[in-house]
Amino acid sequence: MRPTEAAIDLGAVSRNVERLVALAAPAELCAVTKADAYGHGAVAVSRTALEAGATTIGVALVEEGIELRRNGIQAPILLLSEPRPNEMFEVVAGGLTPTVYTPNGIAALVAAVGFEPGDAPIDVHLNIDTGMNRVGLRPERSFADADDAAHAAEVVRAIVDKPGLRLAGVWTHFAVADEPDRSDTATQLARFNRAIEVVSNELPDDVKLHASNSAGLLAHPDARFDVVRIGIAMYGIAPRSGLTGAIELEPAMALTTELGFVKPVRAGEGVSYGLRHTFAHDTTLATIPIGYADGLRRDASAAGIEVLVRGQRRPLVGTVTMDQAMVDLGSDSSSVAGDKVVLIGTQGDETITATEIADRLGTIPYEIVCDTGRRVRRRYV
Repeated sequence: MRPTEAAIDLGAVSRNVERLVALAAPAELCAVTKADAYGHGAVAVSRTALEAGATTIGVALVEEGIELRRNGIQAPILLLSEPRPNEMFEVVAGGLTPTVYTPNGIAALVAAVGFEPGDAPIDVHLNIDTGMNRVGLRPERSFADADDAAHAAEVVRAIVDKPGLRLAGVWTHFAVADEPDRSDTATQLARFNRAIEVVSNELPDDVKLHASNSAGLLAHPDARFDVVRIGIAMYGIAPRSGLTGAIELEPAMALTTELGFVKPVRAGEGVSYGLRHTFAHDTTLATIPIGYADGLRRDASAAGIEVLVRGQRRPLVGTVTMDQAMVDLGSDSSSVAGDKVVLIGTQGDETITATEIADRLGTIPYEIVCDTGRRVRRRYV
């Protein structure tokens, strides 16, 4: 079996959730495990998060919610965008909680529910777009126009007046909560508060409001409301470098492999497709069994990505291929095939984080962990 694996520390996930629950209190915590829990494994992480104090699981796709149900997850599962009309029957059958924001979506859900007297209604959440401009009900920003205010109230009424539906939540999503110095989050928060004020007469008394993601919880304490939706922080990664608030976050993923073929190469020789890297001096080269099919970016070496071998940083060299990458071990190396290689994690006194890799690649750590492919074996510790 290939030695490449992602070791997922569920203890770290649990401790992160416990700390986030304590920080969010009295708000509840929705643990977001979409995209296979950001590459960490949705079923295992969802179970761990619920045991640690989360009350709800958040996913993006109907099939993600169904997978959790098939694996015994009984807690509420919130769909974070409106399902297509032809998916509403699966939503109802799976006992999922849909987000809605269009008349067609609401009508399709009502048809799928097929409510009869005595049946329990299905919980529904309404997403209000306050400036993200991605999905959600988009009323006039200021609600200054009476027609727009009436439209918002009409959509709420379209939910609460249906006997098969229960409006359980109203929410929005912040675009730049991870940049505390920007005023956009305050603007979005004001729009959300105004929207709730406009439709307040139509809302059930027990409706739950939510707006904050990980960055919102850590940087905007006035935006916690009744629920916070925690994604990246649950996995021990700050939503932005240094943005951890007053709590410690423990990275949950360590990505490792082993040295495969080790050989000497001469100065002037090239390596990998395109021979874009040539060696300035004699050195020792190793091949490792991980490539871009596993989430290691094809241009990783050009971005200066390093790995740890025997506690020392060693650079990737040459173009990363589909299944393999190459490491320059240096002219004085005593490494041999089988030595452990750390791509994310700690070895000796050195640590490489997903955030470091993201910074070098000009992206965000979310992408680094999410890109860890299904061919990489997950081992839960």
